Amino acid sequence: MTLLLEFLCRFGWGMAAGLVITPAGIVPAGFFRVNLLVVLGLATAAALVGGSIAADGWIWPTATAAAVFAWLGSVAWLGERKRAGRLLCGLTAALLAAATIATAGREAGLVAGPAAALVSGLVTGLTVHAMLLGHWYLNAPGMRVDALRRMIDAGLAAWAVQLGVSLATLAAAGGLGVTGTTESALLALRWLAGLVGLPILLVMARQTLAIPNTQSATGILYVACLAAILGELTSQLLQATT
Repeated sequence: MTLLLEFLCRFGWGMAAGLVITPAGIVPAGFFRVNLLVVLGLATAAALVGGSIAADGWIWPTATAAAVFAWLGSVAWLGERKRAGRLLCGLTAALLAAATIATAGREAGLVAGPAAALVSGLVTGLTVHAMLLGHWYLNAPGMRVDALRRMIDAGLAAWAVQLGVSLATLAAAGGLGVTGTTESALLALRWLAGLVGLPILLVMARQTLAIPNTQSATGILYVACLAAILGELTSQLLQATT
């Protein structure tokens, strides 16, 4: 359950951060409203899990507050109150970042540091956020592709930082100490999906936008989401088993 709590906080933080950097002048308010409801679900689940496992005292209240702000933000975007909506997106992201830092600080491990946890959340959250934005072009076909291109670039930037963190961790630890077959399989999946496959898929999606073909790019981003989630989940499992 602890791994689930960490993943929910990281995922919610990454999604909320994606909304903060999404250009409101290009993307319709409906996208912000719907995706804040997704963040609301993640934050609510994190609050429930945090409360059920008696996590550190302020993790579940922080996640609960994030859920409340996400709901208020969806209401603001429903009324197309952009300034209030963006403020509430920022508050939601800040609270989920605090919850992510708190869960990362509960145990020591190769990827348990607060900074690494925040980067992990950005990799997953921004990739899924880009996929959902690509899907939104079905509702707003006239929307400029600049917005989706910017989100893919943000996902690539998060991946680059994650790669640097992974390489630095390997150098500092002198290896992961992986000895079993299960750990070796997890390590291979983590690198093949999250650190090698993900950037290839993101670059493919970005190049597809040059046509431009947002539907094909979105299809590639679906696969990228699976790669990102698999990569970060296996990273957490490696942390717990090595």
